[in-house]
Amino acid sequence: MDLLELTGVSKVYGSLKALQNIDLTVKQGEWLAIMGPSGSGKTTMMNIIGCMDKPSSGSVFLDGRNISRESAKNLTTLRRDKIGLIFQQFHLVNYLTALENVMVAQYYHSMPDEKEALEALARVGLADRAKHLPSQLSGGEQQRVCIARALINYPMLILADEPTGNLDEANENIVIDIFKQLHAEGSTIIVVTHDPEVAEDAERTVVLEHGRVARIIGGEQ
Repeated sequence: MDLLELTGVSKVYGSLKALQNIDLTVKQGEWLAIMGPSGSGKTTMMNIIGCMDKPSSGSVFLDGRNISRESAKNLTTLRRDKIGLIFQQFHLVNYLTALENVMVAQYYHSMPDEKEALEALARVGLADRAKHLPSQLSGGEQQRVCIARALINYPMLILADEPTGNLDEANENIVIDIFKQLHAEGSTIIVVTHDPEVAEDAERTVVLEHGRVARIIGGEQ
């Protein structure tokens, strides 16, 4: 079953053609990597898939719903309910503990549940760091808090933008191992990355160049 489908998607900013006629489908439970040089359109594609922007033309279907024509308010609701976002910059609230940062995501979705938030932190190996502030956590630990926060509302799509970009090799391996476990459990994952070692664990890699799909590596072509 296709969870995500982009058909003829283009995005234009003035004279800049950030994306040009992108066709792409992502199956439920698939792990997809998006690669390409700076300026290739990776961030623009992520923003459109993540309900943070809309295409200039073409259509985007998420779980059978055409999100390319939704209002900004509806896109915010869709992003909250269906997508778990993980960023290179951690975007943690610096005066909240790891546990509270996870619970904030619950607050905007439904009701905070401390027990559930603790379980999410335990899932990423941070149960013993729940009461620590971001300043008391390493970069790898902060990224794992972000993963727990992204997972807390059981999203149908996990969307990660350079999730290992600020991490050393040891912490990169920890984060990738978490993604492997999530994928084994059936999660749909899209990782935007410049790192071939991160992309090699994906089932398919889409390579963008100048706003177009240059090639697709792996899977059914």
